Amino acid sequence: MERIPLACTVVWLTPQGAQGGRAQGIGVKFNDKDNPAKPQIEKYLTGMLNSDRLSHTL
Repeated sequence: MERIPLACTVVWLTPQGAQGGRAQGIGVKFNDKDNPAKPQIEKYLTGMLNSDRLSHTL
């Protein structure tokens, strides 16, 4: 997977071993509503819809 530079703000962080069996990860908010990386990220996430991996993707 390629690296995609982003201007964003971390809005939540779930550490490894979090209560309630929540998956480790971060939530980000794009600083620019027309961020050119957004379509690329959505393309990667679309393939994850049927994944067995836990996610909190909205």
